[in-house]
Amino acid sequence: MPLLMSSCRACFGTLDELAEILTLIQTRKTRRIPIILVHRPFWEGLLDWFASTMVDEKVINKEDLNLIQIIDEPKHIANAIFEHYEKRGFEPSAEEAEVLLDL
Repeated sequence: MPLLMSSCRACFGTLDELAEILTLIQTRKTRRIPIILVHRPFWEGLLDWFASTMVDEKVINKEDLNLIQIIDEPKHIANAIFEHYEKRGFEPSAEEAEVLLDL
């Protein structure tokens, strides 16, 4: 599994990968990684749709929106990545390792 997913622009394949990693994290089939989308004007409409439609239809929880960050500045992207791994490290926790063994 990747340690980070970041994308500036997307085709359907990138959207498929985004949906896949979000589903795996949401269902706790893989550990949480930083999911960083770059170029707010490109991604904001999709995230607005997630919030206004998917949350309202109760197919995702509002907290699931916290799995994704939109960050445009390279320095802030690097800081978000370092902050994530400083808190949790690179190795899976015991709980995560157990889940991964059951896949």
